[in-house]
Amino acid sequence: MIYDICIIGTGAGAGPIAYEMALSGKKVVMLEKGPWIKTDEFTKDEMVATRRHVYTPNPMDEPQVIEQKNALGAWEAQSTYKSGANFWNGSVVGGSSNFMSGYFARLKPKDFKLLSAYGEIEGANMVDWPISYNDIEPFYTKTEHLVGISGKVVPHAHLEPRSTSDFSFPPLAEHPVSSWLDLAAQELNYELLPLPRAILSRNSQNRRACSYSNYCGSYGCATDAKGSSRAALLHEAIKSGNCKIIPNAKAFFLETNGKGKVIKAWYYFGKEKKSIEAQIFVVAAQAIESCRLLLMSKNKDFPKGLANNYGQVGKNLIFSGGGIGSGNFLFRDFSDAQINQLKVNGLFINRTLQQWIEYPDPENGRIMKGGSVDFLFEHANAISKAIKQKWGKNQELIYGSDLKNKISFYFKQQRKLNFEVFTDWLPTDNCFVQLSGHVSDKWGDPVAHIRIDSHPQNQKTGRFIANKAEELLRRAGAKNVSSNINGSAPSNLQAGGCRFGNKPENSVLDINCKAHETENLYVTDGSFMPTGGSVPLTWTIYANSFRVANHLKNII
Repeated sequence: MIYDICIIGTGAGAGPIAYEMALSGKKVVMLEKGPWIKTDEFTKDEMVATRRHVYTPNPMDEPQVIEQKNALGAWEAQSTYKSGANFWNGSVVGGSSNFMSGYFARLKPKDFKLLSAYGEIEGANMVDWPISYNDIEPFYTKTEHLVGISGKVVPHAHLEPRSTSDFSFPPLAEHPVSSWLDLAAQELNYELLPLPRAILSRNSQNRRACSYSNYCGSYGCATDAKGSSRAALLHEAIKSGNCKIIPNAKAFFLETNGKGKVIKAWYYFGKEKKSIEAQIFVVAAQAIESCRLLLMSKNKDFPKGLANNYGQVGKNLIFSGGGIGSGNFLFRDFSDAQINQLKVNGLFINRTLQQWIEYPDPENGRIMKGGSVDFLFEHANAISKAIKQKWGKNQELIYGSDLKNKISFYFKQQRKLNFEVFTDWLPTDNCFVQLSGHVSDKWGDPVAHIRIDSHPQNQKTGRFIANKAEELLRRAGAKNVSSNINGSAPSNLQAGGCRFGNKPENSVLDINCKAHETENLYVTDGSFMPTGGSVPLTWTIYANSFRVANHLKNII
């Protein structure tokens, strides 16, 4: 059978394509490297979700190579199998969208013209997007409705233009401490805003509303309230009778006809090699793995990898810059009524700071792109919280009664509130994906070799924003307030590597995310993004995929 469209991956970049094409009557097949885990199989088992390789590949079977600068400034590469690290994301049907926290924010109009709006920064490969905010706005709105975003639109200085007055679903229930932050923000003259979430606040579309379990990030949703590609889009695509998903199918090669047209996707199914034929092929396996697949798909017409005759595949890899911070609300500092408020479980803080989306550089007064902050209680994971208590004041290991007392105090006498800082991760020449020359996966294929370098501006901006967030926590009554802003790359927030643009000399994809050098190959995960903005990436990935789907419906 020759399908109308074959999609590699099933996450946020894949779901909208499958949904739109299947519901329009096209025959769709999706290849997913991981298993198909159903809603009732997503439990709150911490060992499964965060302590074992259940939702992600085991680095023993599928390592990656991470290259970073060591303490002396020299580049050092090591496989994740040897280091014990794991840079994978959700590798199941629905991808990592199953395990996101669902913090959703749109890019701002200036994010599409970062170079024009803020000027060059030495060492950064900044470019303007080939589309504007207005081109993607209708698809942000479509995502709000179909994926399901709960929240309240509040006018503020950096509110992006909208075609609707509010979100499709009312706000989720808020934690009492949200009002503490609101009061502290008023005292500091901060503009603290309600934060939209891709989590249903009421039953809709055969999905149940949030149960407020406080197990969102790293966990699959047991009610399908979270707007994963699986729950929000793929279920409906399958119901149409036009969408077939093949789990445990790892794509490893895209075959062309010698004229720039992809004719087959080859994949491993167990130990077998199988292929799928289609008219259109869409790669949406997350940025790193999408680049890896194209680089592995070499042939005589593309000796450096599919769509890579200009050497752009894998270049300008980006993540989300910023970092994390926290503060402890010690019960001894509060009244009994306030302690009871602190002890409330499950409800969301759902607050964000966007006041410094742009800011004047204190050193030169130049207006720079800034960032945003979201606030959330420490994750419910008990094991990881207990393990962290093993260190004493001087970073010595503690044992016995001292350890027991510390664990008891941590769980019974305080509540930890975290914040996450999001800034642009500026693309550079030293952040890219290539194929490893010496490390292979269990199938014998070269793994992704990922060089990670963070531009100094990332940390500079992150520190400025983090200082503002720290001040808010202190004003709200938190102690031990601190933050960590560094050049570490969050594996769950990856983009770039196949950036889109108008010229093949400096981009891989055209304005519709079709590879310049091919007739029928599209890439619709975060790979297409030239810059990432200073908010989580998922909403923009969803919206762009709907935009590309709209284009595909007009040509197939």
